[in-house]
Amino acid sequence: MLRYRKLWISIGWLLVLTVCYLTLSSNPPDFYLTFEYSDKLKHLFAYFVLMVWFAQIYKTKESRFVFITFFILMGISLEVVQGLGQTRFFEYSDMLANSLGVLTAWITTKGNAKDVLLIIENKYLS
Repeated sequence: MLRYRKLWISIGWLLVLTVCYLTLSSNPPDFYLTFEYSDKLKHLFAYFVLMVWFAQIYKTKESRFVFITFFILMGISLEVVQGLGQTRFFEYSDMLANSLGVLTAWITTKGNAKDVLLIIENKYLS
C-alpha cells in the first residue's frame, strides 16, 4: 500500500495538466527530438507515462478501465481542440499514438512495472 498516495495522486494530476498544456500550447518544446515521426513518439511516451502513473495508484481492473477510457478520450478531445486553433493541427495519427501509449502502459503495468512507486517509497522515502 502506498504511504504517500495523496502525493502520487497530486503529481499524477499535475502530469495530466502538463500534457494538456503542451498539447494546446502554440509553441511546445521540441525536447531536441527532431527526427521523422518524433512527435508520435512524444505522444506515445506522454500517454504511456500518464497511464503507468495512475495504474500504480489505482490497481483494480475497474479503476484501470476508467483511466484507460479517460486517457484515450482525453487524447482524442485534445486533438480535436488542437484542430480548432490556428497554430496546431488535428491528426488521427496523434490520436493513435496517444491510445497506443495508454494501452502499452496498461500491458506493462500488468507485469513487472506495476509497483515502481512503491519501490521508490520503500527505497528513497522511508
